[in-house]
Amino acid sequence: MEVLLQTVMGIEIGHVIMWAIGGILIYLAIKKEMEPSLLLPMGFGAILVNLPFSGAQAVIDHIFEIGINSHELMPLVLFIGIGAMIDFEPLLSNPKLMLFGAAAQFGIFFTMFLATLFGFDVHDAASVAIIGAADGPTSIFVAQTLNSTYTAAIMVAAYSYMALVPIVQPPIIKLCTTKKERLIKMKNTKKKVSKTTRILFPIFVTIIVGLVAPDAVALIGFLMFGNLIRECGVLNSLSQTAQNVLANLITIFLGITIASRMTAAEFLRVETIIIMLLGLVAFVFDTFGGVMLAKFMNLFLKEGNKINPMIGAAGISAFPMASRVVNKMGLEEDKTNFLLMQAVGVNVSGQVASVIAGGLILAFVK
Repeated sequence: MEVLLQTVMGIEIGHVIMWAIGGILIYLAIKKEMEPSLLLPMGFGAILVNLPFSGAQAVIDHIFEIGINSHELMPLVLFIGIGAMIDFEPLLSNPKLMLFGAAAQFGIFFTMFLATLFGFDVHDAASVAIIGAADGPTSIFVAQTLNSTYTAAIMVAAYSYMALVPIVQPPIIKLCTTKKERLIKMKNTKKKVSKTTRILFPIFVTIIVGLVAPDAVALIGFLMFGNLIRECGVLNSLSQTAQNVLANLITIFLGITIASRMTAAEFLRVETIIIMLLGLVAFVFDTFGGVMLAKFMNLFLKEGNKINPMIGAAGISAFPMASRVVNKMGLEEDKTNFLLMQAVGVNVSGQVASVIAGGLILAFVK
């Protein structure tokens, strides 16, 4: 009874607010099915660590120290699973789609500049800006490498906006395009890509990125290693393990570990709200950048060869959700307008481009 009284007396308004935030994340995961493998453990973890005198805090802190804080181990291992899931053939059969992945990183650098105007130092500004990549592991890696003081808010914002892609992107895309542009049908330019090319691609990308942005080698290397496991043809069981068991296990631990930094004292700050808003700005301008590049290219293309600007929005790194959103929007405009192949190509290019962007940011501000 004495313990119960002590615990109840230890409840503060901040704890209650964090319970509510945890409940919202759980609701979104279950009811709305928004990235449930991430939001559910994050939500439950937020409740765990905000119980007065919680015995779970020490355990989750220990996992955080080993899996994230020391060497960013969990985000990097997760990249192996992500790499094993990605089929680069749509991109390799139409390499120009890489341009949209690069353009869709515009919001990152714009937001980095904007964050400095809000008073964030350059390390925190860079960490906040990478939220726009819609790539959780990269956001964690950059924030931890730069020792950001807002890691918790950055983690939550990055994964929240990944989950909110189907809600956030469509209105942005519609604002940036006309009905006529959204109705553009694209020719299926997919060409057969040889097995040798698919095997050499992850090796060459790793080498090239290593020379251009050495700080991105860990990220791109683990991503491309996962893809090499997929494409080599002799490790099918390992590829399936990486795509399913490994990726799901790390995702669960990553989600609940992120919650170790969602304590009321660390999370309920004015800066957290600003970070969430800046993350949204980065996300919006990344989408804007990809769409506007397609519109610009169309100025020089003949009728029949024009690009549906919506595919540029898939250049953010939220794979494969962003490409599904674009394809769905195309079908809503015209039930015969299938954009999935082109959107997937742009989406996987965005995955690579976001990692490179993270490495470039580290090179600029470290």
